[in-house]
Amino acid sequence: MKVLVTGATGFVGPKIVHALRAEGHDVRALVRNPDKAEHLRRAGAELHQGDLLDAASLVGAGEGIDVAYYLVHAMGRGGAGDFEARERQSATGFAQMAMREGVRQVVYLGGLGDQPGSKHLRSRHNTAMLLELHGPPLTYVRAGMVVGADSESYKTLRHLVARLPVMVAPRWLRTRTQAVAVDDVVDYLVAAAGNEEAIGREIQIGSPDVLTYGEMLDAMADSLGVRRRKKVPVPFLSPALSSLWIGLVTPVDVGVAKPLIEGLSTETVVTDPTGARVFDINPMPFRDALTLAVAEEQSRKPIQGGIGHEEGSGSSTRSGGGGHRAGDRVRGARH
Repeated sequence: MKVLVTGATGFVGPKIVHALRAEGHDVRALVRNPDKAEHLRRAGAELHQGDLLDAASLVGAGEGIDVAYYLVHAMGRGGAGDFEARERQSATGFAQMAMREGVRQVVYLGGLGDQPGSKHLRSRHNTAMLLELHGPPLTYVRAGMVVGADSESYKTLRHLVARLPVMVAPRWLRTRTQAVAVDDVVDYLVAAAGNEEAIGREIQIGSPDVLTYGEMLDAMADSLGVRRRKKVPVPFLSPALSSLWIGLVTPVDVGVAKPLIEGLSTETVVTDPTGARVFDINPMPFRDALTLAVAEEQSRKPIQGGIGHEEGSGSSTRSGGGGHRAGDRVRGARH
């Protein structure tokens, strides 16, 4: 197939491009700055320079395309101002282009949460509605926290545990979520392309584990090989103050931390698993996702002697929940 990928230079996008190329698909990547996408060109992707907020620049992006991936949202850096208006404009312009140029299917990665308590989660759901209203048939893949070495959510967990022997425990640490490994997300997204059973459906995905954010912090400590951190209850710490606190004690940008923390007021768990049954994919447990993310992060660091125990090296990680490994996954069959 001929596939268009937006958000191709983000967290999930490059992995989608490589996975699609590995399966023999022709890939076109929509990028604002081709100089920052040379790695995609080297992977065999065609580049189309365009900006989702500039409808004229999208002309031709969908020409000859079978499936288009929409992997963008206005959270975090560069997301000041009326991000909801920008997301509406981007989604509507993209959907209209895709419809006009004959794209057969759009695959969108959004978030979980039946009644989102944050503007960012609501806006991501509204994006799906606009794509469906104005564009080709939609496959709406919904995930909670996506775990990978480049995930801002993972970085937040990792740095909180590594830097704080004791941490405040606001009420949102008790909110349940159902995280999912980025490798599993990629498997679902790639398997959705051209899959007739997935077209026009909502696909809710997650690991087998439903955990609170506090329990995920404990799992992160285990994966790093450090003691679990003591949590001091602070019931009145607001999401806004929490994001400032995270911005102070971790390298995560406050603009990114704020929507992440605001989203924790909503349970992000799978409430309808029927869509995911279209695929022959068995998501790995949360601890295994952490194991892979820690290993990838550590593999990027220069080898140094005398790494302190509190930082951990990932060597003492252990699998939880059945010993699932990345190599055990079965890519969803095409229909």
